[in-house]
Amino acid sequence: MSMNLKNTSRIKKIRQILKARYPDVKTQLRHESPFQLLVATILSAQCTDQQVNAVTPRLFACLKTPADFAAAPIKKIEALIHSTGFYHNKAQNIKNCARTLIELYGGEVPNTLKELVRLPGVGRKTANVVLGAVFSVPAMVVDTHVARISRRLGLTAGKNPEKIELDLMDVIPKKQWNDFSLWLIYFGRSVCTARKPDCSACFLNHLCSYPDKTRAAP
Repeated sequence: MSMNLKNTSRIKKIRQILKARYPDVKTQLRHESPFQLLVATILSAQCTDQQVNAVTPRLFACLKTPADFAAAPIKKIEALIHSTGFYHNKAQNIKNCARTLIELYGGEVPNTLKELVRLPGVGRKTANVVLGAVFSVPAMVVDTHVARISRRLGLTAGKNPEKIELDLMDVIPKKQWNDFSLWLIYFGRSVCTARKPDCSACFLNHLCSYPDKTRAAP
């Protein structure tokens, strides 16, 4: 199947099938507040949601507010998040993020992309997770699953996450942005995996533009 980034009929079928397969989707990162989700999403970089969820209950029991994180010794934060990997950078980012939240927004997590990406450690992906999951703002999250699968399905030719985000926003109805990225995340974890996509069992196989279904995609 040749790649056609704006084949609306094919894209509509993809959306319909994914919606039927995953009718109830939400972020798998457990949280009880916008700030908790912000921290959990920062921790999820290069780490599974399962591992983050194993760490955050104790983390949030010890440090509850942005003020708590801002005041905490960096070594304490590192010890609490150690098992999520890259804990030196993550601890520094979370501490600085908490400080900046207090300085710029009175400790409240803002609800716009422009404001969120001003926070240390918060890029477009993290901001979009928070916007969609907490504030119900249409946002297209591009993580490794979304990037990989959108290329395999021929929805983008881009490799830069922001380019992929813009391409997907261009071909997916705005009201489905939040769900669509979650559909691809669910699909990527169970079927269209990075190294060994289960193409023979894939319910999107007949709509897929991935040229070599016997090897992992780049």
